[in-house]
Amino acid sequence: MGGNGVFDRAVPLGGFVKISGMVDESMDTEQLASEPKDYEFRAKPAWQRLIVMLGGIIVNVVTGIVIFVVLVYQNGETYFSRDQVLEHGIVAYEIGREIGFQDGDRVLDINGLPYESVNELSSGDALLSSGGFYTVERNGETLRIEIPRGFINRFSNEEAMANFINIRYPFEVSQTQPGSAADAMGLQEGDRITAINGRAIAYFNELQEKLSTLKGEEARFSIARGSEQIEKTAQVSEEGMIGIAINPLIEPVRRKYGIGESVVKGTERAFSVVLINARALGKMFTGEVSTKNVSGPIGMAKIYGNQWDWVKFWSITGLISMILAFMNLLPIPALDGGHVMFLLYEMISGRAPSDAFLENAQKVGMVLLLAIMVFAIGNDILKIFTGG
Repeated sequence: MGGNGVFDRAVPLGGFVKISGMVDESMDTEQLASEPKDYEFRAKPAWQRLIVMLGGIIVNVVTGIVIFVVLVYQNGETYFSRDQVLEHGIVAYEIGREIGFQDGDRVLDINGLPYESVNELSSGDALLSSGGFYTVERNGETLRIEIPRGFINRFSNEEAMANFINIRYPFEVSQTQPGSAADAMGLQEGDRITAINGRAIAYFNELQEKLSTLKGEEARFSIARGSEQIEKTAQVSEEGMIGIAINPLIEPVRRKYGIGESVVKGTERAFSVVLINARALGKMFTGEVSTKNVSGPIGMAKIYGNQWDWVKFWSITGLISMILAFMNLLPIPALDGGHVMFLLYEMISGRAPSDAFLENAQKVGMVLLLAIMVFAIGNDILKIFTGG
């Protein structure tokens, strides 16, 4: 039920089920000239027709909930906690620095409320809040970092999300690249680089930052190997690297959930998707969220990526199922939500809208849906050419 009707017959976008005796997006009204037959949709009581029109939406919701419940039960949660952020601080990347974050900031709360996971710092709930802010501790001083109006528009893809903030972590060498500066120094698995040219190094971002200032130069490295302290000199590459792979020295929190907990947690996640999208849609009308964030089928395909990831695939599928339920419930003629709106009017007022009114409403709805579809696909194509 629902979808894009006749247009689907030429271009396979969306889904459509034609119900006998119903004024729908097929615009086939010839059968309505005769008296309704017992088996036709129009012959059924309004409450039965309402259940039918809600059927597709309910299936989308149930599907989304089941997917999220299974994901929670199967994988649990893995995240860096607020306590770990308070202990080690964060790394501020380009987008984070734009609003005032600095490396080493310790984020105390979001909008005055404590958080559990570092992922919440870049969640839609935080970024869509009106007058939102982060409270941070920096060098013993408590500061407030405002979330600018429309800031969520900076997060148009996964690369942008990774360019905000993250927890910083101490590290050790896991392996070296043959022929690299690290190989020449004889670095071993478990070694820790504690200083470069006398400047203390405690976190991996500090190593990266220091090496970026020493491209092509010789540098002195202080290395901790067990209880032994070693000094080595080596040439930093023109790319600002020394050829090491590292192991973080902090472990994320891993939580597993039973069946009952998974049902609760998975259902919460499913409906949080709907609430966040509803808020984003509302802010789109006020101009706070850019319409450039609207995606069509091309954009959805890009979200899945070109490499198989079981968790990512089902997470996105569950998200899309919930969004489809929400969008299909919108009171737009030609969508299930439009039919629901007219049926509720009939149940409350005791009289049904005329067939002529319903037919004209469907035409308006189809024009609106086709315009949205063209806009969404146009957005997808524009992003391909602009790299958005």
